[in-house]
Order: sequence, then structure tokens, then C-alpha cells
Amino acid sequence: MKLVPKRLKAGDTIGIVAPASPPDQESLTRSFAFLESMGLKWKIGKHVKDLNGYLAGTDDDRLSDLEEMFADPEIAGIICAGGGYGSARFADRLDYQLIQENPKVFWGFSDITFLHTAIANYTDLVTFHGPMLASCVGKETFHELSAKMFRQLFEPMELHYSEAISPLETLSAGVVSGELTGGNLSLLASGIGTKFEVNTKDKLLLIEDVGEEPYRVDNLLNQLRLAGKFSDAAGIVIGDFAKAEPKKETSLTLDEVLRHYTADLGKPVVSGFKIGHCEPHFAIPFGTKARLDADQKTLTILPGVE
Repeated sequence: MKLVPKRLKAGDTIGIVAPASPPDQESLTRSFAFLESMGLKWKIGKHVKDLNGYLAGTDDDRLSDLEEMFADPEIAGIICAGGGYGSARFADRLDYQLIQENPKVFWGFSDITFLHTAIANYTDLVTFHGPMLASCVGKETFHELSAKMFRQLFEPMELHYSEAISPLETLSAGVVSGELTGGNLSLLASGIGTKFEVNTKDKLLLIEDVGEEPYRVDNLLNQLRLAGKFSDAAGIVIGDFAKAEPKKETSLTLDEVLRHYTADLGKPVVSGFKIGHCEPHFAIPFGTKARLDADQKTLTILPGVE
């Protein structure tokens, strides 16, 4: 049975955490005006301003910030300040029973993918893959549609993605429904062989990434293929692959790589979704049912809050 978090309402307090790399503090501060415009208050984790090399503080401190936000009854939801690297370093020590007993909105993407998968595997809580405060919301490039996507936290709404948002390409035809899962390809690949391995059985798998050349994307996709993640999946939703240009003249294109691994699966595959390291960024819930129509090029997703 899926754990569906309660919707947010004006006056609620959200917790801000940095489970991975240090967020840009100026950008984070600029994002507060957006939270205010939604009628939200906020509480910043004790260690969000900490610096520990490429990490936002020690593993213990980042872990305690996250657990404290789930445990705090005054916190209605949790939004990550940014990604980078580091969430997986404490995933094996996270108190999943605490999360199960205190289900609430949890929102982030990129490196946070590891936590989405871990939480899904051990609590069945619906979580949200969406733009983060310092890395997205506080920047001048933050798009109006990206901002509108936060509305799904305040009222249960069915999400509809079509070519009205961006051009889409069908790599393999068909129509299928299934629970939505996935996220950042690099993080999904790094979970293979661990107890935080993504479960794609009869599910719609979202993949996206940033800064990976075609040969690197090839390597990551092959890892998922060899692990049976594509054969298990009901369909594949290909999000944005930003900054994926090859550095060498002799290279397969990103499109050629994606087609090699997905076009002959005999199940619906559509690429071009503005989901990931892009603007606009179409935020989605993980763990709810979705319907991918590769013939009409549409994705419909059921609400992520109650």
C-alpha cells in the first residue's frame, strides 16, 4: 500500500536540507521569496551552511538534519537545497522506520535520486522529483512552468505532459501504465548490486542526467541493461540529458546511444521530456501510477499528495 503524503497548505513550515554538496548560499536565500509567495514558512537544517570538501558537512550531520526534519511534527514537508554528491554515503544508516511513521512531502532530484530509491524500497512513501531551492529556484533562469509545478503539493492534481510543453520523440510505440520510478541515470547505476537498487518491475522508468558524454551515457545504460532494469520495466520515459556533447570528433550521438538501448525493447519509450537539469523542469511524483502513450506522445501521472 502506497504511503501518500498529506498536501501542504498556506502557513505550513517546510524543512530545508542539504543531503549532498554545499548549496550556493546566495541562491538559497533568493529562493525564500518563492517559498513566501506560496504561503510557506521554512526552517533550515542545522548543517545546511557547513562545508566539508565537496560535501555539505559530515555524513553524520547531513543524516541528522534529514532525520530531524522527518521527526519534527512542525515540519509539513522537506525540500532539498541542492544536489551534487553525497546522499548515498549515509543511505544505509537512514532511519526508514522514522520516515514510514512520519510520512511527509520530500522533494529534490539529481543526487537525491539515491534517497528517492532508498525511501521507495523501504517505506513505500511517494516522493517528488523536482527543482531544488539553491540550484534552481533561486536562479534567474527559474522558469514559470517550473514554479507552477509546486502547486501539485497543495492539491491533488493529475499531471499531463504533451508536446504543448516540449517536442517529444517516440523511440518505441505502444501504451502502458505503471508506477513511476527512476531519476538520475548515474545514481541509478551506482545503486545496482546494493540494497538500494531501483526496482523497475512493471514500472515506468524515468532516466535523466547532466554533463555525461554519449560514451558515458552508453556505459550507464549498459549497466542498467545488464542488470535487467530495461527488460523488467513496462516503459521508459527519457528526460533531459543536458551538457551531453561529445568532446571527441569521433563519437556516437546521444540519440544513437539512447536508441541502441531502448528502441528494440518492444515497449513504449518516449524521449524529450523536460524533466531533469533543465528549464522548465516538469516536477513529478515517484510511486504513483502513470500512463505513457508513445503513440500520442503523452504522459499522464496521478496525484502525489492526498
